[in-house]
Amino acid sequence: MSITPELSSMTAADVFGKILSAEPLFILDVRNPEAYLDWKIEGDQVTSINVPYFDLIDGVEPILHQLPKNQPILVVCAKEGSSVYVAEQLVAAGISQVYYLQGGMKSWSEYLYPVKIGDLKSGGSIYQFVRVGKGCLSYAIVSDGEAAIIDTARMIEPYLNFAKEQGVKIKYTIDTHLHADHVSGGRRLAEQTGAAYYLPPKDATEATFQFHPLEDGNDLLVGSTVVKIHPIYSPGHTIGSTSLIVDDAYLLSGDILFVQSIGRPDLAGKAGDWAGDLRNTLYDKYKKLNQRLMVLPAHYADSSEMDQKGRVAAPLQELYQTNAGLQIDDEAEFRKAVTENLPAQPNAYQEIRLTNMGKLTPSESEQSEMEIGPNRCAVHG
Repeated sequence: MSITPELSSMTAADVFGKILSAEPLFILDVRNPEAYLDWKIEGDQVTSINVPYFDLIDGVEPILHQLPKNQPILVVCAKEGSSVYVAEQLVAAGISQVYYLQGGMKSWSEYLYPVKIGDLKSGGSIYQFVRVGKGCLSYAIVSDGEAAIIDTARMIEPYLNFAKEQGVKIKYTIDTHLHADHVSGGRRLAEQTGAAYYLPPKDATEATFQFHPLEDGNDLLVGSTVVKIHPIYSPGHTIGSTSLIVDDAYLLSGDILFVQSIGRPDLAGKAGDWAGDLRNTLYDKYKKLNQRLMVLPAHYADSSEMDQKGRVAAPLQELYQTNAGLQIDDEAEFRKAVTENLPAQPNAYQEIRLTNMGKLTPSESEQSEMEIGPNRCAVHG
């Protein structure tokens, strides 16, 4: 947390630390109402109100009565500038413990928090990278000087820093499916590190680049202690969706199965065609797997799915008891549930899919704008 004589600030990491430790935090979000309703910072002890910046240009006096007296106040906007202005006005009005979010919601969207999931019985460890502002999850499997990165976020620096800190060489980058909510950094990370990039071939029929096929039964090995990554073809969210069983202990389910929901089949306009595939994967193929496998999904909806360390994971057998998407016995009812009354689709998802196919090459700033907002990859919002 950085401090200046005039004003204090918080980084995205500071904010997430407060959420994890359940510290009270009051947020004054000065974006427009549509942006606030679409996507905001949330947590068990987070309270927020939305007052657009343009309503505060002439002064903050009209809202002073809405602000807490003995609690940190974080002012948030899209990219930082407006929040600094409003925070300065609050300080001038005599309000204490006022902060602004460094980099605004853009920085919140791009922050990655690495956390260790556990050790692997055949040697090595598995880590989860939590993209807290967007609900995206990616993974690093590490063993004997080698690493595999799964479902890489667009920002590849955290993985490069992680590999350097761990003293490992990235051997593989893997996408479990063609993503529609965020731009994959898998290819770029592979190019920069010399790793092999893997993608399910059924999702890549229109890809403009070369890749290694991620296919059922084509095992990948990490480290000399042989940590086995076993791909399992599991269509439904996309036609090529492929889950990964790691070390016979973890199920990286991509966007097929989440802790509190299941993947939606409509992001390529194929909901009717893929609903049956989704049901078969969840109600047949996954049920035949070892039910003690720890499910590690590619997304989560909110902080209620996290444990106290910020990890998102649950045993497969537990999800068959608690996940609403796994409780629909009737096939027609299941089809209706996954094709009708779905949450809004991810922002710019068509452009993101084309970018991940290599058909579009937006600039870094354009990619950032495309990704703003929640992931919305689940059937239940």
